[in-house]
Amino acid sequence: MTDLPPSPYEAPGFHAEAIAAGRHRAIVGGRWDETGRAQMALLLDAGLQPHHHLLDIGAGSLRLGCKALRYLEPGHYWATDASRDLLLAGLRHELAEVPPAQRPPESQLIGDAAFTFPGVPDNITHAICFAVFPHLSPAHTEVALANLRRFPALELFAFTVFLAPEAEAGAPYRQADGVVTHPAKPPYHRTEASVQELCARLGWQAQRQDRMLPRGQVLFLARRAG
Repeated sequence: MTDLPPSPYEAPGFHAEAIAAGRHRAIVGGRWDETGRAQMALLLDAGLQPHHHLLDIGAGSLRLGCKALRYLEPGHYWATDASRDLLLAGLRHELAEVPPAQRPPESQLIGDAAFTFPGVPDNITHAICFAVFPHLSPAHTEVALANLRRFPALELFAFTVFLAPEAEAGAPYRQADGVVTHPAKPPYHRTEASVQELCARLGWQAQRQDRMLPRGQVLFLARRAG
């Protein structure tokens, strides 16, 4: 999408080698339970109910899925990721506490590196993209926001980014949790003004949320404008 450096996650064989080594949890950022609980908590606080239909974008090995599936009505969870094998590893290894009737069919775990959401139904009401955009060039965020407009029932899109102050955004920036982010290579940061401008241009009203998230990420809740 751009000439910016690729993410390590996009390297050939990255996912296959990690899955074969049993590292399907580690390669989605670690802090498995902590991060999954943070994701579920923010969705509940934003009004997610069992009857809603959730799209988990960049779901990896179902760190959120193993919690959301126990809460949502059967069939109401869909997941996408650049690596479908990673999704299937989560299905095989991470759903022991999810009743069989609530586990998703493989058809609802979709390989999607381009944020086009192929095969995802129009009845999605909530979507989340957690700890994904910081690892990909800003162009991916724009594509995702544009393509999510096709879901007529979508009430809320929750996503995280790293932010840097306007005056310091042109150089590496140390986040509160110690992670160093960058303007032109992963992990990326951007300014709050640029996030708001992008959302507004693509027909979203976004609100920054003041809550502590792993590694100092910042949460935005976006709703369709007009």
